Amino acid sequence: MQIKDLFLAQLDRETPVTRRMLERVPEGRPDWKPHEKSMSLGYLSALVATMPSWIESMVTHPELDIAPKDGSKYAPTSFATTRELLEGFEASVARGRKALADTSDEHLMTHWRMLVAGHVVADNPRHLVVCDTFTHWAHHRGQLSVYLRLNSVPLASIYGPTADEKGF
Repeated sequence: MQIKDLFLAQLDRETPVTRRMLERVPEGRPDWKPHEKSMSLGYLSALVATMPSWIESMVTHPELDIAPKDGSKYAPTSFATTRELLEGFEASVARGRKALADTSDEHLMTHWRMLVAGHVVADNPRHLVVCDTFTHWAHHRGQLSVYLRLNSVPLASIYGPTADEKGF
């Protein structure tokens, strides 16, 4: 078995639980925040929906500058409806899946870098960066579950039952 096969299997496990969470994001509340320092519901749900596409970037590009010197900064994706959010999610998963399917373990051993204004802030083997992306994705999905609970949205089961879904 190859490393990329383990990542593809993990993507297959995480996709349906994330989809169930995103299906419940309420429309009409993109600016809602639980605290003034928190990110908005719209931003967070878009982040959770698009994170699988980060894998494509990590596999196919040598680096990413999140604040390039030329001033063209990252512009977050936004979705007007839950349907658009889910379509964006499916496209993001497809991009991540294709990148993993088309790569090799040898390539996943090569380094990928993250930069800020041209300065290297991370330089790690791609397989570690992809692995960390799955953890980061689960973290933000957990945040989203709190946002949904605070908006009185019944929570979907993720790794086990919730107070709202006792069985699978």
